Amino acid sequence: MRKIIILLLTLGLALTLSKLSFADEEPKTKTLQGVEVLTGFGWGKLQGKDNYNLVPISVAFNFDLKPITQKMKLNLKQSFQFQIEPFFGIVTQPESNIETGTSLWLKMGLVPDSWRLQPYAKIGAGIAYMTQHTNEQGTQFNFIEHVGAGLEYSLTKNTSLIIEGRWRHLSNASIKDPNHGINSYFALTGVSYKF
Repeated sequence: MRKIIILLLTLGLALTLSKLSFADEEPKTKTLQGVEVLTGFGWGKLQGKDNYNLVPISVAFNFDLKPITQKMKLNLKQSFQFQIEPFFGIVTQPESNIETGTSLWLKMGLVPDSWRLQPYAKIGAGIAYMTQHTNEQGTQFNFIEHVGAGLEYSLTKNTSLIIEGRWRHLSNASIKDPNHGINSYFALTGVSYKF
């Protein structure tokens, strides 16, 4: 699963960068499509009886992949984006700490992008640094894998409200023992602004 996610995200990043490098050869199109700001609550269980709870704050930069898929003769009616999402989290349990990092996502709408209510699904991976010491992780530098789904509701042509659920696996990829991983669930809300 991890190799598939990394392959998909590498492809998304490569396609986005190739779109940026050919900008002078084609009519100008907006590659950076918009920005999302999300926050909410995350919770997971540690091996002991402790909870791993955090309040995340993230900013996702959305890059439109539809111009690239159109060149491949795939005329998608729904949105298809590559996201770069730096994040910061305030850990509230088992002790007050922080985590920070960046994730890469592929996000796809599930209905035509002309609809006002947009359900979507996404898959991603990234890196994280946590100041929290746990029995699960032998390192504070870790890798993350995510899956998520949500709803985006357009308020205006450029502004939308978002609600999203995510599942995240955090582990150090066996760099050092122990490497039991921490699984967490997230309930998020926020706003999206399209350029």
